[in-house]
Amino acid sequence: MSQLKDEFMTSTHNRKSSPRVTLKTIAERLGLTPGTVSAALNNSAAARSIPEHTKQRILEAAREMNYRPNFFARTLRLKRTFTIGVIAEEIGDDYGSQVISGIEQYLQQNNYFFFTVAHRHDPKLLASYSQLLLSRGVEGFITVDTSVTEAPSIPTAAVAGHQSVPGVTNIILDHKKAARLALGHLKELGHERIAFLKGQPFSSDSATRWAAICEAAQEFGIQVRPELTVQIEGTDSTPNLGYPVGKELLARKQPFTALFAYNDISAIGSIWAFKEAGLRIPEDVSIIGFDDIPGAAFANPALSTVRQPLIRMGQIAAQTVVDQIEGRGEYVSEIAIEPEFVPRDSSAAAPSRQLQSVN
Repeated sequence: MSQLKDEFMTSTHNRKSSPRVTLKTIAERLGLTPGTVSAALNNSAAARSIPEHTKQRILEAAREMNYRPNFFARTLRLKRTFTIGVIAEEIGDDYGSQVISGIEQYLQQNNYFFFTVAHRHDPKLLASYSQLLLSRGVEGFITVDTSVTEAPSIPTAAVAGHQSVPGVTNIILDHKKAARLALGHLKELGHERIAFLKGQPFSSDSATRWAAICEAAQEFGIQVRPELTVQIEGTDSTPNLGYPVGKELLARKQPFTALFAYNDISAIGSIWAFKEAGLRIPEDVSIIGFDDIPGAAFANPALSTVRQPLIRMGQIAAQTVVDQIEGRGEYVSEIAIEPEFVPRDSSAAAPSRQLQSVN
């Protein structure tokens, strides 16, 4: 205990005794003006006239000297908060946490702060949080799995927002391509009787994704059967979300050889239900998820899924908002992101095809 105390006291003493590094300190070391150093570190409009090699010298010196900007002085001087408001459906779920991680990475690299609030699809909370964040001086909004219905007064990007609202840039996945990738995979494996789990009505992606699945199924000649389609209910962000719908699907006693789930969480929960009933994955039933959350590769068996680059989507949303705030980018209504299909152990040839290959 005393050793820890000594280390803490030494660390505290070193921090107190070390002279504070300022813009002037860096400028004197490099033989530049404080204004030039400030422009480069803040990436302001004036930085455009600074040669790239000079910018790199300034950034390298700031890192070496452990420069820490005075946020409050910067805010007062520029009359800005350098803060973004992030409005999410949920923070702790795999989808939202990945997107927010991407937002954090980009904003941190660009000296922005952010406030995050979670509304859990409560419209009253959603409305009050927007006003609360505005009162805190945020300069832009990023929403995650949240439908924006009114034109915002500040730059806004929506991840998984599908309503066309003036002033909002929607960062969306190409759901039509995603559906074709997943159903094309199952079609190649010989699956004809495919079950589907539909997303909750309140989820921003649900309607768009389902429409894309129905369109792709028609293209491939796959019948979307009502008796093999189950609506997911509830707000659980664990595999418990998919367990009851998997049980319900089995209770209907309708034969199927594959399941295409709304997301990875519901797919993994369904695997539990199917295994409990004595079914083998993928020998009896192939399972495909959506998102490629971190746990998908470690499911048992590893889950075949449509990958959304969630961290990248968060980074793009943050960059879009910051570029508009800084005057570096023009408003665009939509940015489409390409999906990728990741085949793993949960999908295989349809049982009838397996039998044919054995015979």
